[in-house]
Amino acid sequence: MNDQGRGKLQEVHMHNRKLLEISGVNNVESFDSEEFLLKTELGHLTIRGQNLHIKNLNLEQGLVAIEGVVNSLSYLNPGSQPKTKGFIGKLFK
Repeated sequence: MNDQGRGKLQEVHMHNRKLLEISGVNNVESFDSEEFLLKTELGHLTIRGQNLHIKNLNLEQGLVAIEGVVNSLSYLNPGSQPKTKGFIGKLFK
């Protein structure tokens, strides 16, 4: 069994692909209307969709709520670097 995440908790709740509530969030690394990159207790989590925006953010409690149309959730492999587009990359999609 993999020891990754041992002793760490995270919950992900999705309601009709329109509202995503996540606990165990340490930081919001980057976000725009199509992609969020979160640093969580269990690694970096990428959320992709359309018209995404933050409904609620409380990093003291580690809670984030995101509204919009959610298309995918994926964790990055441990040790890999998050691929952020940067300001210039977002301008020239």
